[in-house]
Amino acid sequence: MELNYSGRNVTVSDRFREYVDEKMVKIEQLTNKVQRIDVKVVKEPHARNQSTALSVELTVVGRGPAIRAEATGAEKFAAFDVAFSKLLERLRKARDKQKVHRGNHTPVAVHQATSGLPTIGAGKTLVEQAMENQAAEEAAQNSEDSQYTPVVIRRKVFPAEVMSIDDAVDRMELVGHPFYLFIDEANGSHSVVYRRHQYQYGVLTLDPSLNEDDELPTEVRGYRDSEVSTDA
Repeated sequence: MELNYSGRNVTVSDRFREYVDEKMVKIEQLTNKVQRIDVKVVKEPHARNQSTALSVELTVVGRGPAIRAEATGAEKFAAFDVAFSKLLERLRKARDKQKVHRGNHTPVAVHQATSGLPTIGAGKTLVEQAMENQAAEEAAQNSEDSQYTPVVIRRKVFPAEVMSIDDAVDRMELVGHPFYLFIDEANGSHSVVYRRHQYQYGVLTLDPSLNEDDELPTEVRGYRDSEVSTDA
């Protein structure tokens, strides 16, 4: 298993590397499919709250989708401990899911599989929550001598993947994001799945053939349920 370290606006010390190396033994106990683990430490140069000035992001890369966890703290050791705890929980969920599929048993319900994951705060929109979660990373990537601005727009480009809605929900939970972009294998449309209130999910799909005045169709179904209820 390969460990890659990177730091932005902060030095990754030998002591921190040794600390992380000792912890990574637990990951090898949970899965043998890991090829690489990326450890990214970022310090926000314009942090107003020093308790969240440092962030640690852990990404497990192997056979299958990447699994990611991130946390902030006043110093990198504390942030790593929180991120590592989240990562272990997501690895356990991924391992348990594989056991269920190989045994051909009923899949775990979504509300059970995601009970330990963070949800969008009450009264916040999806965009607001996503902006808060990524604020530290976005600010850190600006150069220190750049003029501070409270609004930052950052573009990321990823390869398009074709999958089912259920698989997109799983991918979203594995990386710990409040939304996930994908191409729906059922109709080839560009779509995004996102968390709603409690343990419900929503899917938004772009259809260039529809107009604003058209009555928009909706579908409601359960997780891993082949029966779909359609309302025109």
